[in-house]
Amino acid sequence: MKNLLKIFAKPWSWLHLAMPLIVLCCLLFSHTAQAGNITSMRIGQQVGSVRIVFEADSNFDYQAFLLSEPKRLVVDVFDMDVKQTLQSDKNNLIKQTRIGKLSGDDKRIVFDLQKPAFIKKAFMLKPQGKMKWRFVVDVALCSERDFNSKVGTRHAFSSKGADKEVKTASSSSTSWFFSGDNDKPKPRKKIIVLDPGHGGKDPGAIGAYGKTYEKNITLAMGKELKAILEKKGYTVYLTRSTDVFIPLRQRVKIAQKHKADLFMSIHADSALNRSAKGLSVYTLSETASDKEAAALAERENKVDIIGGVDFSENSKEINDILISLSQTDSRNKSSKFAAYMVKEMQKSVKLVSNSHRFAGFVVLKAPDIPSALLEMGYLSNRQEEKLLKQSGYRKKMANSVAVAIDKYFNDPEIAALY
Repeated sequence: MKNLLKIFAKPWSWLHLAMPLIVLCCLLFSHTAQAGNITSMRIGQQVGSVRIVFEADSNFDYQAFLLSEPKRLVVDVFDMDVKQTLQSDKNNLIKQTRIGKLSGDDKRIVFDLQKPAFIKKAFMLKPQGKMKWRFVVDVALCSERDFNSKVGTRHAFSSKGADKEVKTASSSSTSWFFSGDNDKPKPRKKIIVLDPGHGGKDPGAIGAYGKTYEKNITLAMGKELKAILEKKGYTVYLTRSTDVFIPLRQRVKIAQKHKADLFMSIHADSALNRSAKGLSVYTLSETASDKEAAALAERENKVDIIGGVDFSENSKEINDILISLSQTDSRNKSSKFAAYMVKEMQKSVKLVSNSHRFAGFVVLKAPDIPSALLEMGYLSNRQEEKLLKQSGYRKKMANSVAVAIDKYFNDPEIAALY
């Protein structure tokens, strides 16, 4: 005790002991005082996307992610002050912007979205010439389904990588940012819409020997495949479950109404050459892959004219840019599904040569749903007409389709979307 009193009796000894604490306080104060500044933000319209640019006087850490209900783009910036100024060109994606405080010098900027979108890129640019540090976020239009697949912090773009934990607000002053937030997507069953071709007054192809109607074969196959897929845990809808006529465009709308993850139209083929036989899978192409594909597409697409409805014009409700972007993505996914179909089907039934084909079928033109058309075989061929009438043969095909669907949804590129 006496030694301790002696130490405190000497001013310089006290200062010596207190110096580390003083230095630490200075460092903490210096860190707080040196928080950077985002000096301006601007939004620019690009083709099919919007670019958001933050200008800052220093580098900073960030995270950008999507939230739903309502649709929002959220950008968190750490150790930065943000001036509430925004230069915005007219754009078709962002309605308004809000800025709030998370904790300390961390800020949250929320962009309310008018339409579903996804984050294409988020990156930092170093100063160049008279330009300061710039943080760039590119946001592009997408389908409702693809937006939902990217919602949540686990899809965040971060300056420190995907494993960086998202900071959350700790004070009640920021609670208005989080009302209705749910950053953990709820698991749901994959939704598949099956489209038994033709129906009602449209019989489709007619068997050359047994006078079998295509509309009956496709409906039977649709019901059998539906039962198998439901046992596997999928949610499955049929565009028709009875012998009724449904216009082609309406079939697509049914798939969109159910927010399908996959659409498959079911048909049986016919040809003047009675020896032609084999199964094939079609995906969308504006230019058919061969003359046979073109002729088949033309024949199927005339069904809408038979129904008295002209669907030759694109829907005015769908943005042209969104169609282009989304359809390209859907075509790629459709081709992936078709590849799995061909691989599995060839194990159980005969396929035509060049079994994955391309045509401009109306039912494949949903801009936001991966789609394929299955031609089960030729009703103009005596042997295949007989086989297609057999439930056992159809179930063999249905099982192969179900395996292909499993493999499609388990594909790493597709599974990452859910």
